[in-house]
Amino acid sequence: MNSSNKDAGTVRLESVSKVYGRGEREVVALRNVTTQFAKGSFTALMGPSGSGKSTFLQCAAGLDQPSSGTVYLEQQKINELTETELTKLRRERIGFVFQSYNLLPVLTVQQNAALPLRLAGRKPSRQQLLDVLNQVGLGQRKNHRPAELSGGQQQRVAIARALITEPAVIFADEPTGALDTRSAREILALLQQSARVMGRTIIMVTHDPVAASYADRVLFLADGQLAGELQNPTPVAVAERLTHLGDADAAGNLVHSLSNAGGKN
Repeated sequence: MNSSNKDAGTVRLESVSKVYGRGEREVVALRNVTTQFAKGSFTALMGPSGSGKSTFLQCAAGLDQPSSGTVYLEQQKINELTETELTKLRRERIGFVFQSYNLLPVLTVQQNAALPLRLAGRKPSRQQLLDVLNQVGLGQRKNHRPAELSGGQQQRVAIARALITEPAVIFADEPTGALDTRSAREILALLQQSARVMGRTIIMVTHDPVAASYADRVLFLADGQLAGELQNPTPVAVAERLTHLGDADAAGNLVHSLSNAGGKN
C-alpha cells in the first residue's frame, strides 16, 4: 500500500511531539514524529517498552493532545477541535478495539454492537446490525450475552461495535493479547479483511511478531521516534528488527507464537 501520497493519508501526523512533566521530571514520549496511513492500509506499530507506542496511538486517535505538531484525520486537524467536536468525531469516524473487550454484560451481542449508534442518538436498522454481525461471523449469536461467548467471539463483538459506524480508521491496541492462538489468528484475519475488502484504515499496536505479519507494514518506534518501517513483514524479519531496537522479548515472543501458530512465516 503506497503511503507516499500526502492526499492519500486517512491519518497523518506532522512533527508531532508529546512531553509530560517539566524540568527534571520532563519525559519526552514522542519526538517530532511525521508519518501517515493510507486508506485501506493495515499498519502494525511496534517497539520496546517505553518507546511511545501508546502515546502515539492516543495522539493519533484524538484521545490525547500533542504538545506540538498536527494530527489530521481525512484532512481535518483534529488537535484543533473542541472536546465536544472531538467526541463527535471519535464516535462517528473512529473505531476502537482493545485487549479487554469492554462489553456490557447485561446487553446482547447485537445490543453491544449497536451501542455507539445508540450513544449518538441514532437507531440502527435491523439489517444494518445483521450485516455487521455477519461480517464478523456472529449473525447466529446476536441474542447471546458476553458470558455465553468465547474470548475470540467477544473480541468479534468489539470489532462489530467498532465497524457499526462505518469509521474511516480503527485503532486496535493489543487486540489479540488475551486470546488463544486460533482465536488470535481469526481476529487478525478479520482486521486484515476490514482493511483490504472494506477499505478501513487499521492501526494496531502489538508486541507479537506473528500478529504484525498480518499487516501491510510495520512502523517501529524507539525512544519516542520513528525507527524505520518494514513492508510486507514476516515474523522473523519483525523479530530481528525489534531485537536490534533493544526489545529483548522479541525473539521469545516469536518462538512462542510460531510454536503455537504452526510456523507462519
